[in-house]
Amino acid sequence: MAPNQIMRTGVKMQAGKLPGPKMRWRAAAAGLLIMFLAAGGGVGGCAMPLKPDSEKAPVKALAPGTILSAHTGAAVSFDELMADVRTARVAYVGEMHTSARHHEIQLRVIRALHEAGIRLAVGMEMFDRSYQTVLDRWAAGDLDEQAFLRRTHWYANWRFDYGLYRGILDYIRTEKIPLVALNVPFSIPPKIRAGGTEYLTEYEKGYLPGEVDTGIPAHRGYVEDVFRQHPFKNVRFEDFYLAQCVWEDAMAEAAAIHLGDGMLVVLAGNGHIQYKYGIPERVFKRNGLPYRTIYPVAADEAIDLSVADYLWVAD
Repeated sequence: MAPNQIMRTGVKMQAGKLPGPKMRWRAAAAGLLIMFLAAGGGVGGCAMPLKPDSEKAPVKALAPGTILSAHTGAAVSFDELMADVRTARVAYVGEMHTSARHHEIQLRVIRALHEAGIRLAVGMEMFDRSYQTVLDRWAAGDLDEQAFLRRTHWYANWRFDYGLYRGILDYIRTEKIPLVALNVPFSIPPKIRAGGTEYLTEYEKGYLPGEVDTGIPAHRGYVEDVFRQHPFKNVRFEDFYLAQCVWEDAMAEAAAIHLGDGMLVVLAGNGHIQYKYGIPERVFKRNGLPYRTIYPVAADEAIDLSVADYLWVAD
């Protein structure tokens, strides 16, 4: 498949280019390799240590708890952040999967929106759509933690310590907030990486999004950087990239479908929300609704300020 095209049920159409910086930076690949490495018998780390090469001024050495607005470059309070987020229909809050502090930030955002009386749902990268009925039972308070872990096959699929997510999921169950599975089954992206979509089973093809956009130059460049630094034997880049775009668009499609007329908070790895070319812009193409991105960073991390609407220094 050539660059700058959209795949829609086998039909290729020209897509307009979306602007966006092409850069490499520390932790840029958050979540990108997790499914691929899982298929090989082990889940890798949340990110690859890449250095920034942007010409823009980095965010660096700021006090933990600082929240920066990308639009002004100035620090804002949590209340100011939430006042802006409440004007949106979708809020994306990123994470490094192993960072407890990042998950605390996510919970704080969810709690503030819920306590403000907003009708809310939470969409999570950590679950694939085949488990939606289990998530519905969890949000209704019908399952205890052990049953939830077993029924979602947490440690066969996501594998990260459940304790990192316990606070978020307990709050969702206690407050009966709808919980949405965003992902495709974790076995599908590695198969696309190895052989495209043509040879998937009909059942597997049923999880593919109706539209897959492979024509976003900045996104392609980012994935090319990942591919060069973590080469896979006997894997073509176009298949590797198609797998990534299927992953992004499947989550975007699920988010758009489940948004309804309320507000959705999407929890996903930083790599899926950076520069908005992963999930956020793909959701926006489907519904045109306003959104905000919140990107947790480390206090000593050099990051391009334009990576998200807000950068939150976690620790």
